[in-house]
Amino acid sequence: MGPDESAQPVHAARAASFDRGADRYQAVRPSYPADAVAWCVPEHATDAVDLAAGTGKLTARLAEHGLHVTAIEPSAAMRAELLHAVPGVEARPGSAENTGLPTASADLVTVAQAWHWFDERAAAAEIARVLRPGGTLAVLWNTRDPDVDWVAAFTEIIHRGDTLETSHRKPTLGELFAPTEHAAFRWHDHISPADLRVLAATRSHLLTLPADDRDALLDAVDELAATHPALRGRDRVDLPYVTRCWRARTRGGPHEP
Repeated sequence: MGPDESAQPVHAARAASFDRGADRYQAVRPSYPADAVAWCVPEHATDAVDLAAGTGKLTARLAEHGLHVTAIEPSAAMRAELLHAVPGVEARPGSAENTGLPTASADLVTVAQAWHWFDERAAAAEIARVLRPGGTLAVLWNTRDPDVDWVAAFTEIIHRGDTLETSHRKPTLGELFAPTEHAAFRWHDHISPADLRVLAATRSHLLTLPADDRDALLDAVDELAATHPALRGRDRVDLPYVTRCWRARTRGGPHEP
């Protein structure tokens, strides 16, 4: 199901907010580890669709994997960054619920860091339509490792006052798909402590806050970077992530009766 009716205006504003920070998003948001991408890509796949592709963080990985990739992204600003970052990839407007793509045109559909913006039932139906029989949907989430104390402190700051549910949960796909499989991959991104402010500023919660409230949270991130022993005076630090992946095949294909 989609967002609760009472939360829909906030949800829509949050989803649309990434237009304002596309360049920052491209500069500091993490990519995805190669082993996670390999787990998501089915054997013999040739054509992939990256839904809500953003600035192409996962699109680039799929192209490196040798796939022909079509990126679907509703934000013109994000698509512009994507085309600059991943030249030669087709990028077109559209949504998870209405891709505009032909039926049975892809072996793989991916959704990275975006499933929470979709109407699940409508998106699952559209994705099943676009996939070939037995094709795979893969949903990926980069989650920061909360076991590292400064990461936990950073996460607490950037979630202050955030009332919108955007948990990194298993997708609900219905009867069009076989049961989902799950895997998790630990890795580290390398980031300047000073760029934690920029990373925080790319989040929809901060993008949609009043300026004074946003600046207060960003100042708290700066204070953390300037004072925490693991961050203070460092040029670069390892930001630990766990990439959580779910995959499911459409029913009725060669791998699913």
